[in-house]
Amino acid sequence: MEKDMQAGATAASVVGAPMGAAGTQSRSEDEESTGMKDIKRTATQAFVGGGGVVPNRRSSSRSIKRKKFDDELVESSLAKSSSRVKGPPVIEPIRCSGSEPSSNEKKKMSKSSTALTPPLTMVITPPPIAKRVKKSKQPLQITKDLGRWKPTDDLLLINAVLQTTDLTSVHLGVKFSCRFTLREIQERWYSLLYDPVISKLAWQAMRQLHPEAIAAIQSKALFGQAEEALLAKIASSSQPKLEVFQELLSKHPSVFYPSRTPKSLLVHWQLLKQYYLLEDQSVQPFPKGDQVLNFSDAEQLVDDAKLKESRDEVLEHELMISDRHQKKEIRQLEQELPRWQVLVDSITGMNSPDFDNQTLAALRGRMVRYLMRSREITLGRATKDKQIDVDLSLEGPAWKISRKQGIIKLKNNGDFFIANEGRRPIYIDGRPVLSGNKWKLNNNSVVEIAGLRFVFLINQELISLIKAEAAKMNQQ
Repeated sequence: MEKDMQAGATAASVVGAPMGAAGTQSRSEDEESTGMKDIKRTATQAFVGGGGVVPNRRSSSRSIKRKKFDDELVESSLAKSSSRVKGPPVIEPIRCSGSEPSSNEKKKMSKSSTALTPPLTMVITPPPIAKRVKKSKQPLQITKDLGRWKPTDDLLLINAVLQTTDLTSVHLGVKFSCRFTLREIQERWYSLLYDPVISKLAWQAMRQLHPEAIAAIQSKALFGQAEEALLAKIASSSQPKLEVFQELLSKHPSVFYPSRTPKSLLVHWQLLKQYYLLEDQSVQPFPKGDQVLNFSDAEQLVDDAKLKESRDEVLEHELMISDRHQKKEIRQLEQELPRWQVLVDSITGMNSPDFDNQTLAALRGRMVRYLMRSREITLGRATKDKQIDVDLSLEGPAWKISRKQGIIKLKNNGDFFIANEGRRPIYIDGRPVLSGNKWKLNNNSVVEIAGLRFVFLINQELISLIKAEAAKMNQQ
């Protein structure tokens, strides 16, 4: 038993010497810091789990609060700042050089050995924090956008090349979804052959096409030389039917494209015949010498009688009926016009201007009515220095109107005329009268000056009397 106690004391002296020194040095500094308390607690739990015996004594987990001196405040702040540094905290033993410990120190070390026997170097590593690593967004397809080439275009290109083995013929004869140059067609064909990525993507896209779309594309495949050679053997003078082309398909199934039908063969044979490409046809050479037919000679040979359109009696009858209906509607409107005129006059008051024996005419506006009682009146904008007969500023804004805008005169024959003497034009029934010109005024004429509109009304009874007197004077 004594040997065991001595062995334990020696082990405690080996392990407890550094821990005792570290404990005495860190009591004044690190008991207040929460991080070191957690370290001691975890170490004690580890020791208890390892089989050590802890004496049963009641203790409080709360730290004793006391006032700190200035040096302790600085040291505790340093300890807290060091504990905030990221990374796993490492506790290394502090080895003190010197003589052997005293008896009091041995007792303290024995007590600490019974309570805590950590290893020489104790490293407490917290659980690793799982960092969120952003996955690099790798494109599912390296060349997702294949450009203007669609799966239908690729299928058309492949079928046409297999039929003609000539990219120039493909460029001239195949109608793609958009216009491609010969160079673009060549580059696409080479990429389909030698680029594994593009060829794989194009193949996957073509496999997703609808069967009806595939059948429509295959029906547009160009004709090969062998197919045209078999069609050219049919005589141009004959009128072949669909049975002839069906028999041709059955005899040469390996030559014709699988999607060929008798009707498509008939259409292509007619095109060959139209362009003189059959075996029994020959293109006539142009005449030599002066016998070349120019445009003017051909125009003279054209019969003008054949170019005239034939009469369409049905169309002429329909046009005649529609013309009759339109004329009938015009007559009805002309008959209804006086009725509407009466309604308009009753509303505006133009049918009863209430002329007296001295009023020759009236210039009626929205707000004011100007009476003309002399053979000549002036129109314009009145000022302090100059007064005029008809002040248009009473009707509305007249700042664009000249001071002397115009003159209205009554001639001996009973006609009224307006002369423009201002800068701006005067509109009579929508016709402009420029400066220095004059225009005749009729009854109900609309006079517009700088946005102000007036209706010129004539006293017909008085004017008729004036005309009669003038006629008598002329007779005498």
